[in-house]
Amino acid sequence: MMLRTILTALVISTVPVVAQERWTATELTNTILPAEIVRETRAPAPGGIPHMLTATASGEPGRDVSIARAWYAQPTSRYGHGVLGDRIEGGALVAALSNGRQVSYRLDETLVFEDIAPRIADLDGDGAYEVVTILSHLRQGAAVAVFAISGDVLVKRAQTPFIGRANRWLNIAAIDHFSGGNTPDIAFVATPHIGGKLGFLKYLRNALLLFATDAGYSNHVIGSPELRLSASADIDGDGRPELALPSADRSTLRIVGFTTNGLKELARASLPGRIDKGILAEGSGNDASFTVGLEDGRIFKISR
Repeated sequence: MMLRTILTALVISTVPVVAQERWTATELTNTILPAEIVRETRAPAPGGIPHMLTATASGEPGRDVSIARAWYAQPTSRYGHGVLGDRIEGGALVAALSNGRQVSYRLDETLVFEDIAPRIADLDGDGAYEVVTILSHLRQGAAVAVFAISGDVLVKRAQTPFIGRANRWLNIAAIDHFSGGNTPDIAFVATPHIGGKLGFLKYLRNALLLFATDAGYSNHVIGSPELRLSASADIDGDGRPELALPSADRSTLRIVGFTTNGLKELARASLPGRIDKGILAEGSGNDASFTVGLEDGRIFKISR
């Protein structure tokens, strides 16, 4: 009953259909940006699993022992979805701690980590980092799962329900303070290839609570290992970030954020093609912009 009451208090209205602003997309013809738009600086994950990368904590943890790095290990082909370009997924999560030790969490034969790299964040403000992952069940599809250190072991602290059927996936869009407050939110898109649904989660008392949703988004191209088709920036200078990500057909950049009236679409920009590369966010307030790459190789800067 307590969690139900908390969830009800967190529910925020869905996004209105009409955008408040229309931003301009300007083609960049002379740029030194890399082909992927957002340069990949993460190191390959130990063990050589294709496309897998190592996540590194940003900043210093508030506790003596916390998670410093994390990656997926124990490659497995037991799930044949192949949404990320191959059929090799992670069978275990490994975390390297700030004291030099390594701990791991091994999945059973019904599960895989259908992901490229974990994400490290302090979700509850206690000074210790949690690890956010994409966990998939062979028959029930994907879920968001949070892991943390408990004593000397890595444990699963929270998980959303699985989508409900095999070969249904989700992609985490960003972890940031979208709704305000002292702890970050997890933004994700469920089924980004078939009418993607945007959701926002809050980690509270070892549970993941869904508090805002909307439909009509995508942040992934099926078969691609590129998961960064989204970015956050403070576009109105209020100190709270907004989230930019493609529409369901990837031909429009939509920017959403939380206001006193809940979650709203604040801006959008139409494009002459489909976004298929990492989105670069720069600046804030009136100087905020997003740079996107299209399937045909053209690059556009989107701004007011």
